[in-house]
Amino acid sequence: MKTYEGENVRNVAVIGHSHSGKTSLVSALLFTAGSTPRLGRVDDGTTITDYDEEEVARQMTISASLAAVEWSKTKINLVDTPGFSMFIHEAELAMPAVDSALVVVDSVSGVQVITQKVWNFAEKLSLPRAVVCTRMDRERADFERVMESLTSAFGRAVIPVQLPIGAEKNFKGVVDLIKMKAYYYEVGGNGRARVEDIPADLTDQAQAARDALIEFVAEGDDDLMSEFFDSGTLAADHLTAGIHNAVRDGRLFPVLFASGLGNIGSDQILDFAVDYMPSATERKTMAGVPATSDGEPPVRKISASEPLSLFIFKTVSDPFAGRISYFKVVSGVLKNDASLVNYNRGATEKFSHISVVSGKQLIPVTELSAGDVGAVAKLKESLTGDTLGDKAAPIQYPPTVLPEPAITFAIEPKSRADEDKLGVGVHKLMEEDAMLRFYRDQQTKDFLIAGTGQQHIEVVVSKLKRRYHTEVVLKAPKVPYRETIRGTADVQGRHKKQSGGHGQFGDCKIKMSPLPRGAHFEFVNDIFGGAIPKNFIPAVEKGILEAAERGFLAGYPVVDFKVNLYDGSYHDVDSNELSFKTAGRIAFKKAMEVAKPALLEPIMQVEITVPDEFAGAIMGDMNSRRGRIQGMDNEAGNTIIRATCPMSEMLTYGTDLTSMTQGRGSFSMEMDHYDFVPALQQEKIIAAAKAAGAGAEEEEEE
Repeated sequence: MKTYEGENVRNVAVIGHSHSGKTSLVSALLFTAGSTPRLGRVDDGTTITDYDEEEVARQMTISASLAAVEWSKTKINLVDTPGFSMFIHEAELAMPAVDSALVVVDSVSGVQVITQKVWNFAEKLSLPRAVVCTRMDRERADFERVMESLTSAFGRAVIPVQLPIGAEKNFKGVVDLIKMKAYYYEVGGNGRARVEDIPADLTDQAQAARDALIEFVAEGDDDLMSEFFDSGTLAADHLTAGIHNAVRDGRLFPVLFASGLGNIGSDQILDFAVDYMPSATERKTMAGVPATSDGEPPVRKISASEPLSLFIFKTVSDPFAGRISYFKVVSGVLKNDASLVNYNRGATEKFSHISVVSGKQLIPVTELSAGDVGAVAKLKESLTGDTLGDKAAPIQYPPTVLPEPAITFAIEPKSRADEDKLGVGVHKLMEEDAMLRFYRDQQTKDFLIAGTGQQHIEVVVSKLKRRYHTEVVLKAPKVPYRETIRGTADVQGRHKKQSGGHGQFGDCKIKMSPLPRGAHFEFVNDIFGGAIPKNFIPAVEKGILEAAERGFLAGYPVVDFKVNLYDGSYHDVDSNELSFKTAGRIAFKKAMEVAKPALLEPIMQVEITVPDEFAGAIMGDMNSRRGRIQGMDNEAGNTIIRATCPMSEMLTYGTDLTSMTQGRGSFSMEMDHYDFVPALQQEKIIAAAKAAGAGAEEEEEE
């Protein structure tokens, strides 16, 4: 593939709800442009952009993938993104690397939950957008209904630039409202249209739609408005330029119609991308991260004449090729074998064998100009979100901030061999998946893996098995309960042991009292007159802390309490550190018996987004989980519910929410605080802990 200047490059994200036809549309565009010899199908596992084994097996896009096509002396970098809620972060990470988006909408279903979500992502980045209504050949596909859905969700700026010819199984082409010509296609053909005059039964509708388009375009430009008032229309070249500028400025969101499986409308979408979507250099500048919290962000022109800079927006961990980094060149020209500085990590990286991407295929190129995207293999330290460039002109582009994972599982290797491979495999997957977390809970000693939902974690487990031959078992994580006290105690801990020769003697008196949540532990030495020698006092504290770590009620750490050591006694010969540590443990246990011990549970801050019709049921369900509703907001047909809820009630919430909302709800949660467990639940937890302890003792005896 030849080198393209930035003005001849279009970077376009294909975004939308799951199963709206995004991957099929990209396959049709690639086939029509001659980038692939056959029309790929999701059902057959033959699409260019869904090439991962998991994507083929599940027939869904799991991660963003690139495919470059050449059309009308222009290079179009298409980014096919997931539309399933648990993988939507892949779309969010890819969007800063593109300059426009095609929002794919199913012509039967209209605007759906994820359509709205990805639209908001694009809105936040001020990305120009066009809408492609796909699957016009499906039963119940309807032009009027899908347009009503679009304008209801996104406003009057969503305006068709095409009309469909026919519907459902009779869908056979489109009317171009700009050129006022009809384009007919052979179903499943090469995607190249036969151009004819507009059919008589669509002439009046096409003229009315064109007039509405012209009037809207003229509204946003004073010169065009003057021309429109003078002549009642716009000259063809002025209309073309006006639409291009309106799309670039985010004032107009044109609507096109297509069928990916039938390969209808593909050449018109490619033409539209070339003529009306902004080029890679039309953004002009890109802002970096300010050097100080109150400083101005530095900006870099998107120009080949500027110092070289690029940022990595995706990492793929390939078992054979190693780490592959997808990047966008923001400024300058990247040449093969260039050595660049990673501004985030201070490391130098060599860019050997740079490529452009078409699915899993890497096509070598000698250089990439400002505005273009590409890939390179085997960078040593650079990861997603890093900025690299010329050592003499540093700048850091802001990384995308993602929400915290919503669900956590305990993960156990099936065998010792799997145990040795688990850490390596998971960390390689974490390099390519920014929403994956892997860590060890210091309290429960479980290895935990966290992600966006159950299906996300299931995909990770499947990849571990396929790629790294590591088999694991998933379990619900243990809830990290804590223990504390509600009352006070004044007790004595006395340890005396005589067994010939030197004995052991330690004696301490302590007062125990509760502390506020989060204060953890406070130890006060109130010894006067040498009742306990200074060198033994730390041993008392250590004994108390060791006993607190083991717990009293159910084996969970005791927190948020204060100990005053105020008296004691010692023996000149028999007292030592071990004796006073034991005395501290005895005093702690006695104090817990009278200080009204209680269990604490982690309370999560939860944010749930569901279509309005499910809001009542979701709030009722949250109340049944001992949740407390904190507030609600409405956003474009969705209700956002904020609540607090015990972690123990949220362990299976991802699956439950999917079933309650037909897969249309999403949620995020993070740790907020600890609070007392109600008495009934506390009894069950203590009983379960004792049963588990008894079972463990029986296993040891056997």
